Amino acid sequence: MTDRRTLIKAAAGLTLAPALATPALANSSLDRADWPPGKPGDFDFLAGEWKIANRRRPSAGAAFEEFQGEATCWTILGGVGSVEELRVPSRGFLGLGLRMLDVEKTVWSDHWVNARSGVVTTPGQLGYFKDGAAIFEADDMDGAMPIKVRGVWDRITGRSHRWSQLISRDGGKSWEDQWVMDWTKL
Repeated sequence: MTDRRTLIKAAAGLTLAPALATPALANSSLDRADWPPGKPGDFDFLAGEWKIANRRRPSAGAAFEEFQGEATCWTILGGVGSVEELRVPSRGFLGLGLRMLDVEKTVWSDHWVNARSGVVTTPGQLGYFKDGAAIFEADDMDGAMPIKVRGVWDRITGRSHRWSQLISRDGGKSWEDQWVMDWTKL
């Protein structure tokens, strides 16, 4: 299994699932002047042990694959950071998510590390919390084609939440789902 960024680049021609068409997605913007300020503790909901139902498309136009995963997450530095160790035993996969708040700029960044490489993705996706969702966005390339990448944390409760990954091939006018993770606290 590949890391999240490689999977983004493998996705093409996908359709946005209605469940992902939330107001927070439709109204988000890469214009950071519009973003509400981040604050320590925004990711406190993520701390704990989790089981994760994954659905992801292995390639353009393919049906979703479904598989189970698990994660352990910690809040660090008084809520200024969040660390996630993701495990997918059935695929021999380990990864690490690192979310950090730039306290001065009040903007969150989300980075990924695949255990196979040990390399932190930089730059990370920048993001914010709005209307009960955390939205992270970054510009990327799929070969010679510029794309936008979006990660969304939503449906956040004390016992569950969802993370989804979407891509845009038209400058952010439309978004295509590529990976959905439904998290349930153990």
